[in-house]
Amino acid sequence: MEKVENRFIVLMAFLMSLIALSIDAMLPALNHIRESLAVVNENDIQLVISTIFLGMSFGLMLYGPLSDSIGRKKPLYLGLSIFCVGSLISLLSHSIEVMLLGRFLQGFGASSCRVVSVAMIRDKFHGPAMGRVMSLIMMVFIVVPAVAPGLGQLIIYIGNWQSIFLVFIILAICGILLLRYTQDETLALDKRIPFSFSSIGNGIKETVSNGTSRGYTICAGLIFGAFVGYLSSAQQILQLQFNLGDSFSLYFGALALSIGVSSFINSKLIARFGMRNLSIISIASLNLLSIFYLVYIFSISTPVTLLSFVIYLGLSFLFIGILFGNLNTLAIAPLGHIAGVANSVISSFQTFISVSVGGVVGQLYNGTVIPLVGAFFLLSLISFIIIKFLTPSD
Repeated sequence: MEKVENRFIVLMAFLMSLIALSIDAMLPALNHIRESLAVVNENDIQLVISTIFLGMSFGLMLYGPLSDSIGRKKPLYLGLSIFCVGSLISLLSHSIEVMLLGRFLQGFGASSCRVVSVAMIRDKFHGPAMGRVMSLIMMVFIVVPAVAPGLGQLIIYIGNWQSIFLVFIILAICGILLLRYTQDETLALDKRIPFSFSSIGNGIKETVSNGTSRGYTICAGLIFGAFVGYLSSAQQILQLQFNLGDSFSLYFGALALSIGVSSFINSKLIARFGMRNLSIISIASLNLLSIFYLVYIFSISTPVTLLSFVIYLGLSFLFIGILFGNLNTLAIAPLGHIAGVANSVISSFQTFISVSVGGVVGQLYNGTVIPLVGAFFLLSLISFIIIKFLTPSD
């Protein structure tokens, strides 16, 4: 029994990590793609990162209700197949427009892994057992963003940027085969709910009309939007602006680990302060940190050093990491009676806000870190106002 359980955990971790891998492994390839596809505006290459989030925002709305209706495995087969098609389109692309179509489909397909995997875990485990499984999977989430750029760099050394998409296809096919031959369906027939667009519509209506859920969803979207802005411009800032070259992946990976550290800090502080208060403290701290760093930037006559910027990002990610889980949990708390649909709706809205905001932040990149730091300041300020003054505390 323990062997079966361990195999299930590994499979779920593998499926859920496919999203992070398909984002972060692409970062070392952006400059190669820009040159290969003759992208004129350097900032347009950021869309290779942000477009996958746009695809996810649409897919997240679909796969949750679909998996409640027809079982968990079929939507995963569908999503992974769409992910393969998107990867193939990107692999064969000869223009940025075709590349972005492929990335959109990748995000639309990969979103099934995020939604359905959690549903499968919820089917098999409850209470502390579910918490233990999710903690083990989160350990993978901490590691994948740290190693993915290095993996992408290694693939480029061996082959070319197209080879990364080939690896994505192979991994997705492996996921389909593992699902087919090693994993049973987890949702019993008597627990399935007929699919209807009206249930999705009602979920959207109730989520939007609930002030608490609406406020936390918007804040989560804004904060994650700042992070998407970082992901979109990280390669330009770290690899090109600071001349890190191939060592970019090491710095990116080290910074990603600070989010993992924040998960540990959050687990220690949440009982003492509560999710709402801890979120307010984290947002306020991020805002003050960004103010101080902006003042520092404008007070010196030379460009900021790599060391100061890395310290700023590392501290910022500690606060952002605390906010990721807490804001989502706070958003769904009032909607426990429709948790499945509500989770899809909240995740979809949050991702759509984040990709919209993050896309703008990335496009503002001007060869300095000012637009990114300014976005962290402004978005954290707006989020603080929404949570503190406009969102009910119960």
